[in-house]
Amino acid sequence: MRMKRQTNIKRIFWLFRFWWIGGIALLFLTSCGGGEEKGKTSIRIGVSLYRGDDTFINNIRGELENCAKEYEQKYGVKVTLDIQDAKGSQNTQNNQVERFISLGCDVLCINPVDRTAASGMIDRAMNAKIPVVFFNRQPVEEDMERWNEVYYVGAAAKESAVLQGSIVVDKYREDPKSLDKNGDGVVSYVLLEGESSHQDSLIRTEWSIQTLKDGGVPIEKIAGGIANWERSQASALMEQWLEQYPDTIELAVCNNDDMALGALDAMERVKAKGICLVGIDATTPGLEAVYSGKLMGTVSSDKEQYAGAIFSIATARALGQPVPESLCLEEGRYYWSPQKIVTNP
Repeated sequence: MRMKRQTNIKRIFWLFRFWWIGGIALLFLTSCGGGEEKGKTSIRIGVSLYRGDDTFINNIRGELENCAKEYEQKYGVKVTLDIQDAKGSQNTQNNQVERFISLGCDVLCINPVDRTAASGMIDRAMNAKIPVVFFNRQPVEEDMERWNEVYYVGAAAKESAVLQGSIVVDKYREDPKSLDKNGDGVVSYVLLEGESSHQDSLIRTEWSIQTLKDGGVPIEKIAGGIANWERSQASALMEQWLEQYPDTIELAVCNNDDMALGALDAMERVKAKGICLVGIDATTPGLEAVYSGKLMGTVSSDKEQYAGAIFSIATARALGQPVPESLCLEEGRYYWSPQKIVTNP
């Protein structure tokens, strides 16, 4: 009986010892991470700009750099922004994307040269399993739906145009003579457009003018032309129109601030006065012109929020985290930056 009791005690002892050793082993494995990946201490973001000399895009670039600095200070995660200028060449941009992938970038942020050529860049990123955030120039819907790791950040073009048109409508209702300088009952205008194939240019053109019509502004188009978002091209066109139609133009509707400033340059060269100018983008020089009274108004898409959305999506996906719910992505992939009218107070 005594021997049986001792045998049972030994069994209990060895069973306890087995559980104890097993528990220690499990604790050891858990404390070493249990095979789970440790949090990243650095991320690399590849950024390709369609043209670095575009004023609005350059403003966004500056805000992205500010976001990276603030993020590093707040979270202690090193952020490498590899920013490249495609200089308006899709081939150059394609090469930049391949380079970003070869360098092991965690995420790509692309301002496409040709929005219809996004599929090739998406394919490369998808094969490398690197998320893509497009911005400013929206790829076609079919390309956006190719992969669930494709996002877009931009400002809704129709909203931009309606707000721009509202600046003119409000001014006309307040004081018709401020726009109809010669008192003939018609506001004679010229139109400076961005790229002919750019969806924002097409939509801004259509809805800015439609808003004037809907708002009861009697308008007559004198001339219009493509200035490709560029200040110098807009300046050349405006100078030509001022020579062809002296003392006729009363309003210049411009798809962006750079072109509005180009029109202003031409006016100052030929000493033309009394023409109202409206732009879109609220670039730094554009805002300066508004506050000095040289531009009647512009439309701001809040560069800080715009760049902040790009950066937030990029860092979240680079770290393997979900996109912050606060961004309220439409269809899980689109972020539309809030916009507002800016006029001289």
